Amino acid sequence: MTIAIDLHEEIQRLKKDTDTVLLAHYYQEDDIQDIADFIGDSLDLARKAQSVQHKRILFAGVHFMAETAKILNPTKHVIIPDMEAGCSLAESCPPEPFAAFKAQHPDHIVVTYINCTAETKALSDIIVTSSNAVQIVNSLPKDQKIIFAPDRYLGAWVQKQTGRDLKLWNGTCVVHESFNFKKLIGLKVKHPEAKVTAHPECPEEILNEADFVGSTRRILEFVQSDPASTFIIATEPGIIHQMKKLAPQKTYIPALSDDESCSCNICPFMKLNTLEKIHAALVSGQPEILMEESLRKRAEKPLLEMLARS
Repeated sequence: MTIAIDLHEEIQRLKKDTDTVLLAHYYQEDDIQDIADFIGDSLDLARKAQSVQHKRILFAGVHFMAETAKILNPTKHVIIPDMEAGCSLAESCPPEPFAAFKAQHPDHIVVTYINCTAETKALSDIIVTSSNAVQIVNSLPKDQKIIFAPDRYLGAWVQKQTGRDLKLWNGTCVVHESFNFKKLIGLKVKHPEAKVTAHPECPEEILNEADFVGSTRRILEFVQSDPASTFIIATEPGIIHQMKKLAPQKTYIPALSDDESCSCNICPFMKLNTLEKIHAALVSGQPEILMEESLRKRAEKPLLEMLARS
C-alpha cells in the first residue's frame, strides 16, 4: 500500500513539474481514473484535448485516442503509457481495404466512428462518437448516401434510430461483441428489479434487452438519474468505478461474456496501462505519438467537422 501511495504522489509531482495533463478514459483501471486530471468518453476527451493548455498530454486510453489528441494539438507532445494499447475495432478497418471500399461507393460520404486510426480518419468526411452519431447522421440531407464505419453494430443501431439506409463496414469491438445473450437473460431473471444499460457497440440482441442504450457517459448519467436501484451494465466494466463514486447507494452488475475461462468483457488493451507505465512515461516523455503533418491535416478535417456539429 505504501508503494502505491508513494507512486501516486510521485505521479502528481511529475505532472506538475513537466506541465503535463493526464487524460483518461472511463475504461481505465480504478487507480488511473483516480489520478487523472480529466476522465471522459471519446467525445468528452476529444473536446478536452482540443482545449488543453498544458505543454504535454499524457493519454491513458488506447492508441487511437492519443492519436486524436495529437491531431488536435500538433504543437504539443502527446505521450501514451503503452504504445501497444491498441483497439480491435480500429484494427478491423485497415486504411487500404477501406479506401478500396470507399472507391466502390463514390456517391457516398464517409461517416466514421472515432474508434479508428488516423489513416482511416483521413479517408473520412465526418467523425462521430457513440454520443453524437445519431445527431450527426440526422443532420445530413435525407438523400445523401452514407458509408458508416467501422462498427457494424453501432452502425445498425444508428440506422435504426435515424431510419437511414447506411452502407456498413463489417467491423466490431471484441469487448462488446463478447456479451452473451443467454447469460444476460439469466441475470434479468435473477435480478428482475434491475435495469439493463448497454453500449451501442453491442450486438442487436443485447440492445433489444436494454432499458437504456447510449455512450459510456450517457450510461453513467442514466444510472445516476434513474430511480432504479440496480443496473446490469453491458459495456466495459471500468465505468462501474465512476458509478460507485457518483451513486454509491446503487448496485451495479457487469453483464457476462461468452467465455467462462476469461473476463472477455474487460478490454485487454485499455488494461495495458498501469501506474508504473504512467510514471515511466512522465519521466522519459516516451512513448510519444508522432505523425506526418500531411496525414494530421487530412485527419483533422473530419474531426473538426464533428466538433462543429456537436
